[in-house]
Amino acid sequence: MLTLAADIAVLARFGRALADPIRCRILLALREAPAYPSELADALGISRTRLSNHLACLRDCGLVDTVADGRRTRYELADARLGHALDDLRTAVLAVHTDRTCPDTAQKGCC
Repeated sequence: MLTLAADIAVLARFGRALADPIRCRILLALREAPAYPSELADALGISRTRLSNHLACLRDCGLVDTVADGRRTRYELADARLGHALDDLRTAVLAVHTDRTCPDTAQKGCC
């Protein structure tokens, strides 16, 4: 059983991954199916360098894994439950308030 500190660390790790819209888009894409970096970069309309930085963050957070496929590397969610968690989180947030937006983090008083 996890301690409160461990629970907080796990949630903070997931929150860090979701804090960036590009990382959210990557996770949502990988929720649908594993993909190669070139495919993800094209689908998201970002450079491969920028994608690589975001994939590194998601790997460091333990949310995505790499699978060697010959000379290529495929990315996938580290666990299928992450895809379900993304769906559940989105549904829960929409159920609570559909008319709210998160304030810009640069504003004073925002977390």
